[in-house]
Amino acid sequence: MRFSLLCLLFLCAPVLAQPEKIPLQADTYIGSDAYKNHYFIHEMAFYKKGPDGSFVFKDFSLGPIEKVDLINPLKIMLFYQQTNTVVFVDNRLNEVERINFNTLSAFTNIGAAGNAGNNRVWLFNLDNQQLELYDYRLERKLQTSLPIAGTLIAMASNFNYCYLLFEDTLLTYNVYGSFLSEIEVKNGTSITENDEDVWLVKENIIFRLAEPGLHSPEKPSELKKINIPEITVKQLHLTQDLLYIYDGKILHIFTHNPPKN
Repeated sequence: MRFSLLCLLFLCAPVLAQPEKIPLQADTYIGSDAYKNHYFIHEMAFYKKGPDGSFVFKDFSLGPIEKVDLINPLKIMLFYQQTNTVVFVDNRLNEVERINFNTLSAFTNIGAAGNAGNNRVWLFNLDNQQLELYDYRLERKLQTSLPIAGTLIAMASNFNYCYLLFEDTLLTYNVYGSFLSEIEVKNGTSITENDEDVWLVKENIIFRLAEPGLHSPEKPSELKKINIPEITVKQLHLTQDLLYIYDGKILHIFTHNPPKN
């Protein structure tokens, strides 16, 4: 009877699944795709390693890679802030296109960039502190926000929305250049986007902001803390079912299924 009771208690008790752990030597972990290929930066080169094989893209003349956008794995965007350049590579990391904003007639000093799809990129213009939606085929700005005060900390985006993290606030804009919402956030260090949710790292704690693009400025979405084991959060990335956290040496992989608000 005692044995049966112990078995019943064991079966009914909640069990926290242990994350999968993968050693990874990287300066910056970028993310992973649905096929478990991992993307990262090491010694100023961009790598893809996994079931698809091992690939690398490097052009040291462009300087360090500021950001990589994986929203389209067949056309990955690399942003080099030091040389004001965007490079697109394919799924084998072969270069397919390069945009040097220094050579364009309408010169733009870029602080951040993201892939907006359909030959468009999100750009944060440092000269006038404005978010721009730029068509690099037509070489013209499609949308421009009003000037935004403050120092940009990080930017995340998809094809519909762009999220800007400043010293004390997180702003959301849509592809029409319209301001949608503002959330007070102090000491945030990075943001990432997944399925139109924003995940924010603040003082080594992860917070989730559910669909800020669908909330009004009067009723913005609320930050909700994500409970995870004590891990140094150097970078994080999300897919539909998995949360990846890189601590500088190990890539921790958790399953997740957060409810929509």
